[in-house]
Amino acid sequence: MPERYPGYDVLAKRHTPSWNEQTRRVIDARLALPREPRFLSEDEFSTLVAVGARIVPQPNDRPPIPVAALVDHKLVKDHGDGYRHAALPPLRDAWRRGLRALDQEARDAHKQPFHRLDAAAQDALLKAAQEGRLKGPAWQSMPSALFFSHRLVRDIVLAYYSHPTAWNEIGFGGPASPRGYVRMGFNRRDPWEAAEAREGDEASARRENQRVR
Repeated sequence: MPERYPGYDVLAKRHTPSWNEQTRRVIDARLALPREPRFLSEDEFSTLVAVGARIVPQPNDRPPIPVAALVDHKLVKDHGDGYRHAALPPLRDAWRRGLRALDQEARDAHKQPFHRLDAAAQDALLKAAQEGRLKGPAWQSMPSALFFSHRLVRDIVLAYYSHPTAWNEIGFGGPASPRGYVRMGFNRRDPWEAAEAREGDEASARRENQRVR
């Protein structure tokens, strides 16, 4: 599949007016996150890695975005959303209970932990969770459908798109402070924003994006 923003590297904006010192510190810390679990157990983390690979499959031609590490960091900091569904426990409890329950469902159905199942079996269990059909005792009354939609999918997708590698894929320039964005109308972009490749003009978009700062 051709790149939408060929040649674009958001990190090239590091020392431009697009990013201030606070932005640089936040992004540097995000890029330096350890890849091993700090809040979750090894088993819980292995399940999360496998789930993340099914929710946001990643290409093989670049280093993967560490989705599980980003979610684990959210749990280390206990960064909640400021609200939660009444049927869900608090953030940390919901994640731990949900990952353990999903792994137990895999063991009950296939005699293997979730992360060792093939993709089809993992997808089937995730679909069952999405539809609320997983109701084993490990869920402890937490609805699997709510865990899937309010925690699992939400937190994994937000983690993925918090990373500069994902920003390159969608042509996002980051917080852009202090420069900001000016051309806010539909199908308009500022000169420092990435150029999307149209059919047949990937080379010209690449040249333009290599000049974007």
